[in-house]
Amino acid sequence: MEHMKGQVDAFEKALLQMDRLQATAIFEGCFSDALGVAVLEHLTIAALERIGTGWETGRLSLAQVYMSGIICEELMDTFVATQSGERKQRPRMAIAVLQDHHALGKRIVSSVLRASGYDVLDFGCGLSVEQIVEKTVQQPIDVLLISTLMLPSALQVKDVVAALRQRENSTKVIVGGAPFRMDHDLWRRVDADAHGRTATDVMPIIEALLEKGV
Repeated sequence: MEHMKGQVDAFEKALLQMDRLQATAIFEGCFSDALGVAVLEHLTIAALERIGTGWETGRLSLAQVYMSGIICEELMDTFVATQSGERKQRPRMAIAVLQDHHALGKRIVSSVLRASGYDVLDFGCGLSVEQIVEKTVQQPIDVLLISTLMLPSALQVKDVVAALRQRENSTKVIVGGAPFRMDHDLWRRVDADAHGRTATDVMPIIEALLEKGV
């Protein structure tokens, strides 16, 4: 989406200035172009990746990164929720962040799913393997979405899957996050059932699982 560079530049500037009104106006402008959730996702992720790089290089503060994430989460919830329609009862889904505490990816995926009519249980962030397994078994859940930010966390998905199978739990595990975008085969090595590079990738995966009777 190279044509969106101007919007991404402006959105990044608004986030760094913590200008919610301007950020909302830019979001609304992209949304009104009727190009769908994928455009909002691109706008959000592109701007936040730049801001994250700025923090890593010492150019920006952690507070700027944090507040930018909060503003983006609020905007995704507000704008994507406007597409919500009739609620779908299956599959029963939950989403969690394994080990890490960065919630933006989880929030975006949840918003996209809710906008498509699905209900998603939010297990939270910074969860251990044991916590995710217990929550999944207790519900029970048909589809578990796991988001990770760092590679060590992503590798622990294998432990989640193994623990679920040891308890004879057949929940399908879908993974996402930076480690899986960088290594296209990582999801297979951690024994996940599928992976999504972006939040909008999740819908076709869910639909395919439903066709298989999940």
